[in-house]
Amino acid sequence: MKSMVDRDAVRRRIHTRIRKRVRGTAERPRLAVFRSLNHIYAQVIDDRSGKTLAAASSAEKSTSVKSGGNVEAAKVVGKLVAERAKAAGINMVVFDRGGFLYHGRVKALADAAREGGLEF
Repeated sequence: MKSMVDRDAVRRRIHTRIRKRVRGTAERPRLAVFRSLNHIYAQVIDDRSGKTLAAASSAEKSTSVKSGGNVEAAKVVGKLVAERAKAAGINMVVFDRGGFLYHGRVKALADAAREGGLEF
């Protein structure tokens, strides 16, 4: 069985490889996803200026989710980040899965963000 350190190192290598190709601009910022065991986080980032334009997480009090480590919480966070990005005038983003598999909570967040009006 792999230890958690090994898994995290593998994820970081994959994420580094993805980031070589995925860049966020002011016109089309990057929607970055991070998931932990207990929460899921999403940020809309302009890599050229190094600024976060919109963010949402299941750890926020305003999300009103019972547990942040499930698909339902990921859907809530996806809709919330899409709503905040639209308020900031952002319609198109590039998706950065952060080295995580596009499955489960990461996929649920992406689908909810699409439903919220963001185009990938």
